[in-house]
Amino acid sequence: MGPAVAFLYSGPAINVLAIVLTARILGLEIGIARAVGAVVFSIILGLIMHFIFRKEELQRQGEFDYPELQESSPLWQKIIYFALMILILITLTWAKPGGSNSAFMSFIYAYKWIISGILAFGLGLSLVLIYGFKLWKVLLTALVVTAAGILFPSQPLIAYIIGLVMLVGFLTQEKGELKDWLGSTWSYTKLIMPLLFVGVLIAGSLLGRPGHEAWIPSSWIETAVGGNSLGANFFAAISGAFMYFATLTEVPILQGLLGSGMGKGPALALLLSGPALSLPSMLVINTVLGIKKTSAFVVLVVILSTITGFLFGTFFG
Repeated sequence: MGPAVAFLYSGPAINVLAIVLTARILGLEIGIARAVGAVVFSIILGLIMHFIFRKEELQRQGEFDYPELQESSPLWQKIIYFALMILILITLTWAKPGGSNSAFMSFIYAYKWIISGILAFGLGLSLVLIYGFKLWKVLLTALVVTAAGILFPSQPLIAYIIGLVMLVGFLTQEKGELKDWLGSTWSYTKLIMPLLFVGVLIAGSLLGRPGHEAWIPSSWIETAVGGNSLGANFFAAISGAFMYFATLTEVPILQGLLGSGMGKGPALALLLSGPALSLPSMLVINTVLGIKKTSAFVVLVVILSTITGFLFGTFFG
């Protein structure tokens, strides 16, 4: 439980690019506090959750049937394979830079589809070299996707969807690790996607997005998180916990809130609770950990974020 919860929090909270942008845009103090706070939080959360649920975990581990390890591809090959998938995900979701962002970020955005296409072809070759995927399937997919990109140059999603459909279709004919991978992916998709859509719909209806008002006006939030009281920090922490942040969007949102009078303490409290939690993620975590463990995890994140934000605002506000 301890390492699992530490990973659960640190995964979305500790983002190298987000921390760098936080330090550059919101200030070095907040950037360092976010980086240190996220690392320390993950450890503290893991230890507390392990202590609270230690009896249940001891019983669960005693009943766990450890499967026999089967021969598979070497670890370095798996690292390359998953690194390519992660790089594709990052490139495809790269947001349009604004203001005084670096030339590198502008370059990535300008050529995101070309770069993601090259990475996708590398992923296809890794399937061939690591998992024995047929080369002609990769080449055929690349050819069709390239043709779609030429026919619909202003609609790159068409080529992307065609490539995805072809890849899934070919994988259904495979055996071994590739078949297991596809089966696990489909199982998690059926588990997560319905809850994700419902959660995002509710979160968007309540809190909206930058520049668009929702049921809860942004002016209320800006008024509630001014100064550095415990109430302001708690409000920022719990608002961040229920709000959905796409990667890096918390930085411009906070930049606007800080410009409207938000205190540094509440800003850090939101940074520590927001990216790690959201209403959609709570719904998904609940299906895995159960309502009791999920509630404990959410409450601990909000409390620790509130205390840390208050202390930070007291000394650096």
